[in-house]
Amino acid sequence: MSSAATRLGHIDIAPVRAFSGTVRLPGSKSISNRTLLLAALAEGVTELRGLLASDDTARMLDALAKLGVAVEQTGVNACRVTGCAGRFPNRSAELFLGNAGTAFRPLTAALALAGGHYRLFGVPRMHERPIGDLVDALRGVGARIRYEENDGYPPLAIEPAQLSETLRLSVRGSVSSQFLTALLLALPITGRSAAIDVVGDLISKPYVSITLALMRRFGVEVAQQGWSRFVLDDGQRYRSPGVLWVEGDASSASYFLAAGAILGGPVRVEGVGAQSIQGDVRFVEVLRQMGAQVDLADDAIVVSRDGPLRAIDADLNHIPDAAMTVAVLALFAEGPSVIRNIASWRVKETDRIHAMATELRKVGAVVEAGDDFIRITPGALHAATIDTYDDHRMAMCFSLVALGGVGVRISDPMCVAKTFPEYFAEFEALAQH
Repeated sequence: MSSAATRLGHIDIAPVRAFSGTVRLPGSKSISNRTLLLAALAEGVTELRGLLASDDTARMLDALAKLGVAVEQTGVNACRVTGCAGRFPNRSAELFLGNAGTAFRPLTAALALAGGHYRLFGVPRMHERPIGDLVDALRGVGARIRYEENDGYPPLAIEPAQLSETLRLSVRGSVSSQFLTALLLALPITGRSAAIDVVGDLISKPYVSITLALMRRFGVEVAQQGWSRFVLDDGQRYRSPGVLWVEGDASSASYFLAAGAILGGPVRVEGVGAQSIQGDVRFVEVLRQMGAQVDLADDAIVVSRDGPLRAIDADLNHIPDAAMTVAVLALFAEGPSVIRNIASWRVKETDRIHAMATELRKVGAVVEAGDDFIRITPGALHAATIDTYDDHRMAMCFSLVALGGVGVRISDPMCVAKTFPEYFAEFEALAQH
């Protein structure tokens, strides 16, 4: 590409003077890995289309293969999964899951309840990401899970469970919604009634909504009592819906939508829209609050802007991934912005509050960071080399700095392969330098 070159582990993005056009999103990571596991646990054959091709889905696909699940690749973004009706053919396996939380947490629960001898491990950062709340919940109903190194953290060794007569579980909701998602996805394979009580406030509720919507597609209904209790009737089991299309990734949409708000666009993002089951589609509400014009269709979003961008003070607990895009968008707003209730950033691919504060300061912002908030006061933007902390969202967020008329160097750009391998090519296709 003429304006950017990859060499020695970085990519240089030249100043961008205009940004407009149409982009078609890759499939959602959250939906892709959930549907792969659901298809594997279901009765029947499921055709998955629009599947994300990325490091995280590769980890899930590799794990399913080692567990004996038949997965046939039918296209670049499509596969055919022959379900195992809740009982994995291979009763022992060692599973390397990289830094893929959307694979590690649900597989932990499914394997703990399915019966067998398994070892789950990942990259060093995955071994720093807490999993104790999930393990405690599973142990509470008879799962046999052992920490191989540090209590509360992977790697894990799993042995066949001795399930209690009553499947009544409790799990804290304040660290990661993936723990609740993992329990919800796994419990139907027991064929028994179960109840999950959430202790404290549940974060990232829209991601649990994705889980519940997909479980319904596979024939399992969960009764909710607000966000504090989830009940499954006995006798339910997963059945293939036949064909399932994966939505475009709403978190990945945020970078292009933000670019339309920064430079006026118009930018059209296809693959996600008003009919989306993903919570991060609510990023458009933030854009509107900041002064952008947003048009929503069933399967597309268009963003443009005429006036200045306004600063924001908002609780973005419900869209933690897209909230990172808001942090960079704040560089272009009039006045200081505050993003609140984002403690979950601390336990993501990196400590995102620390990482965002450090890199935002490099490009000229004044930043105050707390345990669960970040305050960003924009200053004169200047060129910088951005460290990405092996975090795909750091790399994609900070590409937007180039829209402020300065060049930016992104270190380790290939970390975007976790969710959006073609991100920088798609970015350049819409950028005018």
